[in-house]
Amino acid sequence: MKRNSLFSSCICLLWLLTAVVLQAVESAKGKYAHMLFNELFEDYSNALRPVEDTDKVLNVTLQITLSQIKDMDERNQILTAYLWIRQSWHDAYLKWDKDKYDGLDSIRIPSSLVWRPDIVLYNKADDDFSEPVNTNVVLRYDGKITWDAPAITKSSCVVDVSYFPFDSQQCNLTFGSWTYNGNQIDIINSLDSGDLSDFIEDVEWEIHGMPAVKNVVTYGCCSEPYPDVTFTLILKRKSSFYIFNLLLPCILISFLAPLGFYLPADSGEKVSLGVTVLLALTVFQLMVAEIMPPSENVPLIGKYYIATMTMITASTALTIIIMNVHHCGSEAKPVPQWARVVILDYMSKIFFVYDVGENCTSPQRKKEQEQKLERDDRCQRRHKEERSHLSGRNDCDLKEKRNGNLNKSCGIHGGNIRETVDCCSCYKILIKNIEYIANCVRDHKVNRAKGVEWKKVAKVMDRFFMWIFFIMVFFMSMLIIGKAA
Repeated sequence: MKRNSLFSSCICLLWLLTAVVLQAVESAKGKYAHMLFNELFEDYSNALRPVEDTDKVLNVTLQITLSQIKDMDERNQILTAYLWIRQSWHDAYLKWDKDKYDGLDSIRIPSSLVWRPDIVLYNKADDDFSEPVNTNVVLRYDGKITWDAPAITKSSCVVDVSYFPFDSQQCNLTFGSWTYNGNQIDIINSLDSGDLSDFIEDVEWEIHGMPAVKNVVTYGCCSEPYPDVTFTLILKRKSSFYIFNLLLPCILISFLAPLGFYLPADSGEKVSLGVTVLLALTVFQLMVAEIMPPSENVPLIGKYYIATMTMITASTALTIIIMNVHHCGSEAKPVPQWARVVILDYMSKIFFVYDVGENCTSPQRKKEQEQKLERDDRCQRRHKEERSHLSGRNDCDLKEKRNGNLNKSCGIHGGNIRETVDCCSCYKILIKNIEYIANCVRDHKVNRAKGVEWKKVAKVMDRFFMWIFFIMVFFMSMLIIGKAA
């Protein structure tokens, strides 16, 4: 037991001695760091380029890390991104021998104390021209300075919305020195592309790459070359939100337009349906117009809206024309022979259009009506033959025949001949009245049949245009969906 307690005491004492030694080392390094800082910045100036030879080029290594896309304003064509900007260079006046300072190889000091390259974003679209964030820089014993600074940049981006919402965008971020030319500062890419390892996934955009390209440009104002590094951010829009909120409702609404031809003409809602659908699409068109920039490139979904609205306008106009045909009535001209052959004979069978009041489930009714019309025609021909036979005889024979029949059947004696003659004249007037009524009924049936034919013509045209517009809506929908593939 005594040995165990003694061993535990030794271990605790060893740990205590180690902690004291480490604290002494840290305090010693802190003392050397203060001494190093005072010696380095005693005669140092951050106003001049830190090179021993003024003709020598200072190399600045640039690395961009994309952390987040905060906003993509298509209307104003501005990309707002959260970046980490890393710049590194060598300062010829900030070197030391680390052995003289107890192995101290690096210190962290405020960036405002050292010279910094004036590398800025050329295509900046922000009103705020404030200075970069004054984060600390890491200074190494060999004079290498590494400066990591976060930045929220607003850059101009040429947005092409021709295939919205299935579009891809390429936004450039161009960094370069504002005052130093290529003979004084040369910018070197740290990587062939921007760093996307710490990128936070965006809900609207997919990142397909961020290649970096170095350019050397000679501007008209100066003869010296000016190098810059351009990072091209390749974005692909996630179109699910726009499909379910803008495109799919438009497709469903556009399929209502051909159904206006299927509505009965007497319902009074054919034109109202077309106007309502047109107003609904106008609302969606305004929503898209508020998002898109006012450019000459009309977005794909805008073209679809315009085509659909044009189709609905045409369907409404055709509906009005067909309703006029439906309500021609008995005063209109008869149906032309070509329309009777093409529309009533062929197209009605193709589109399964039956007589007004019939449908495909009641073909027996049509046969009954045809049989009834045949019986009416036979009765009318029989009455015509009887009237012509009666009118061919003279009045005397008619009177004698009728008087003889009356005498035999009714027992009328010879003294009542005058009454018999008066009765015959009443029958004659009655026959004329019956003929007049029959002619009126016949004319009414002819006029009614004429109106029924025009109604059937209108119904056939309704079915024809309904299928035509259904096919148009289907192909337009497939065309715009095919763009998403």
